[in-house]
Amino acid sequence: MPEQQLTFHQRNHQLTNINIWTADSHWLVYDVRPNGATFSGLTVERVNLSGQTEVLYQAGDGAHVGVITTSSDLPPRYVCIHGPEHPDSLWQYDFHHRRGVIIQNGLVENLDACDITPPFTPGALRGGSHVHVFSPDGTRLSFTYNDHVMHELDSKEDLRNVGVAVPLHPVCPPKMHPREYDGSHFCVLVSKTTSAPQPGSDEINRAYEEGWVGEEGYLRTDGHRQRWALAFIGDTVSLSGEKVPEVFIVDLPDTLADYALAGNEPLAGTATTLPAPPRGVIQRRLTFTHERAYPGLATSPRHWLRSSPDGRAIAFLMKDDEGVVQLWTVSPAGGRLRQVTHAASDIQSAFSWHPDGQSVAFINDNSIMLCDTGNGKMRRLTVRTAEAPLADAVVCSPDGLHVAYLRNVAGFQQIFIAEVNG
Repeated sequence: MPEQQLTFHQRNHQLTNINIWTADSHWLVYDVRPNGATFSGLTVERVNLSGQTEVLYQAGDGAHVGVITTSSDLPPRYVCIHGPEHPDSLWQYDFHHRRGVIIQNGLVENLDACDITPPFTPGALRGGSHVHVFSPDGTRLSFTYNDHVMHELDSKEDLRNVGVAVPLHPVCPPKMHPREYDGSHFCVLVSKTTSAPQPGSDEINRAYEEGWVGEEGYLRTDGHRQRWALAFIGDTVSLSGEKVPEVFIVDLPDTLADYALAGNEPLAGTATTLPAPPRGVIQRRLTFTHERAYPGLATSPRHWLRSSPDGRAIAFLMKDDEGVVQLWTVSPAGGRLRQVTHAASDIQSAFSWHPDGQSVAFINDNSIMLCDTGNGKMRRLTVRTAEAPLADAVVCSPDGLHVAYLRNVAGFQQIFIAEVNG
């Protein structure tokens, strides 16, 4: 069961949980944060299967960068989180003070515009976007978001949401504040949250850990194809007042122009309300686990919802009736939950689908495993080690030949790959 260490620098290397391979499966992208919670890396970089590294972008003027992902086309486009330049006591890196930047051929441009001065500009954001992920065809990006305006008004109303960036047109706010800027994409929130969900209802106060549904969407129960959708975790509240994370889905507009059409509330929000989803966006709850012995999705390990390539199954982690974290799936149309694994011990990491659509890679029993989603059987890709690989990322390459992940080596996080057919 061979594995290969790709990086050897005496510093940490951080992989994002998805879209870290270039489309030709030759390069892996990473950042150099000292750990996942400390945003102080200056560069985003890539390494090839021979261990050769390249710096893709270096931040300046006191800013930092991280959480890089790549597009599915060639030449690749990269996108990452960028912190504020010239940070000061009033504006420094925070959930609501960051943006996305797209990097291509050495050129960098802001993904999302920022407008924090009313009246706000449709298509601009009012705070911080993060964990930007290209759609499978590379035309759109998803992200999670926190709002500066609501944070300043009342931090309890600064609710995490899911958004989408589309190449409708560049967005150029009037820039009445020194921290406002232009963006290349038209950005909207697509989830709906409330600070005080009704206990036992489908209302949520947090939307996060999203994933695109299918390479070409999913098939609805009426036989029509829903081309664009995102699955995400939404935090509901039980009748007893406990947080219960559930699987939600939002069906998205078909055309780019539809993202600019406001629904019942302003796209850009108001001085007292968050930006609202475009017209026609439908948010649905897919799992109802309040009555289970262990309600809700697993919160440890941290994971992101991931759809099978054909869009038929959304995978997530949840405890079984014995309290063991297992892999489960649910259809985008809703219905019965399917327990995929019956492992003796917890699944230990985030996961990704193999491009064959028949298997999922994750960590279990301190090994990288490839799990057949049809029968739940797991195959070790690496030998069991005393210390497990790190839980942050286990990502299959587009050609299906390798899985990338992280290990601690002599006190530093290093990038490894394992052969799927080794």
